[in-house]
Amino acid sequence: MSATETASYALTLSCPDRPGIVHAVSGALVEAGGNITESQQYGSPAEQGSGGRFFMRVEVATTTSFESLHESLQPVAEAFSMDWGLHRVGAPVRTLLMASKEAHCLNELLFQQRSGALPITIPAIVSNHPDLAEMAAFYGIPFHHLPVDSKDPASKQQAEDWLREIIAEQDIELVVLARYMQILSDGLCRELTGRAINIHHSFLPSFKGARPYAQAHARGVKLIGATAHYVTADLDEGPIIEQEVIRVDHAHTSERLAQMGRAVEARTLSQAVRWHTEHRVLLDGHRTIVFD
Repeated sequence: MSATETASYALTLSCPDRPGIVHAVSGALVEAGGNITESQQYGSPAEQGSGGRFFMRVEVATTTSFESLHESLQPVAEAFSMDWGLHRVGAPVRTLLMASKEAHCLNELLFQQRSGALPITIPAIVSNHPDLAEMAAFYGIPFHHLPVDSKDPASKQQAEDWLREIIAEQDIELVVLARYMQILSDGLCRELTGRAINIHHSFLPSFKGARPYAQAHARGVKLIGATAHYVTADLDEGPIIEQEVIRVDHAHTSERLAQMGRAVEARTLSQAVRWHTEHRVLLDGHRTIVFD
């Protein structure tokens, strides 16, 4: 960046809550020549006798270099024991997409990326089936077929080893499970903590197993939706980033419910990816703070 070029950065942080945090952060940014253009904060209440936690996201415009700005913030981060990050606003996040046979979530992410609505670059698509190779080719993205035999643990381990190689070789920052219908191992989930997002349907009540939309139709469900969350070893129980529900009624067939559900899943996943790649999501234990 030249000496006269203005760039925008997003500072995200969390730390034990105490007086003076906002003053110290704002002061450091101003002293570094920054102009604060957006600021959001939240104090998580203390629970069970433990101290609360403070969360903040600040956007700043400056001609100061990334390195100089980072150096100016370091003493404040150390003084307040912060977990923090500094990111160039709009810089594309290197994202690996994973899917099985259903195309709706994958297609939505690919379209949103190509149209410029998602700040991501997609070096590769991974699938345990070959069905989506044609879609990947249409968008000009390398497609990796990593078959998995669910009855053979060695096959699953081999596929995950290949996946790790792709993540390392492509310098992947985010993994998105866009209806990837394989359970990741506990070890891989831990390796991807905070940088892997999954999507699944949400029903009230909940239906699991095969043909969930048909089950929902048979029970006369009135609400369907989707949940996007970070991947953890606890299946479908990671910190929630985004959810959406829509009303349905008795006149909808199970096929129509499935169509509506796929649309909700695609929107919900895309929104979660957008918030993550704009650095608007901070982890607070088993939940998230989302500065939208």
